[in-house]
Amino acid sequence: MGITSALVLFAVIWSMTFLIVLPIRVQTQGDLGEIVPGTHAGAPEVHNLRKKAWITTGISVVLWIVIASIILFEVITVRDLDWFNRGAPAVSASETNG
Repeated sequence: MGITSALVLFAVIWSMTFLIVLPIRVQTQGDLGEIVPGTHAGAPEVHNLRKKAWITTGISVVLWIVIASIILFEVITVRDLDWFNRGAPAVSASETNG
């Protein structure tokens, strides 16, 4: 895995984790009883974005280490996921050297 692939993997994991963490413990205007005219009662009033971003980063680092290790050490490969045998057969190192 190259550096660009690693960064893209981390960005995808971070954004998916952030979308999961975002609605946790949010307090809406309706919950607090202070609805601003012209806004929806479900609009967030207290969202703690900085804290959620740090929590997301911590979770993402752990998930990235696990997933990157699985990819780098080839614990699971694309061939393991080829249930219908549609991929090309695996080429051994002795066949490529001639």
